[in-house]
Amino acid sequence: VQLQASGGGLVQTGGSLRLSCAASGRTLGAYSMGWFRQAPGKEREFVAAIASSGGRAILDSMKGRFTVSKNNENTVYLQMNSLKPEDTAIYYCAATRTFSYRVEMWPHWGQGTLVTVSS
Repeated sequence: VQLQASGGGLVQTGGSLRLSCAASGRTLGAYSMGWFRQAPGKEREFVAAIASSGGRAILDSMKGRFTVSKNNENTVYLQMNSLKPEDTAIYYCAATRTFSYRVEMWPHWGQGTLVTVSS
């Protein structure tokens, strides 16, 4: 499974960005697709995901601001609104056959896209 994330950039506090993750290589209907982020000096953390069943999960601190969606079996989006400086991080998309909030349970990763939120 190959994953390509895009859509990061520089935005002011309160702004919005939409990240995209294009997947290729296999039929992804059996995979959960997720977003993680890693801020400088911090561990990578779960952000949001769409399970293979269609269920969605978003970290509590991001509910109401972030939305995860997909347009078909191969492209997943992370819509981020009301961005804050603490959202600054490299955002990674990932895929797994076994849904989990744990980073180590996701074997397939994209290259990451940088999101910078200025105050």
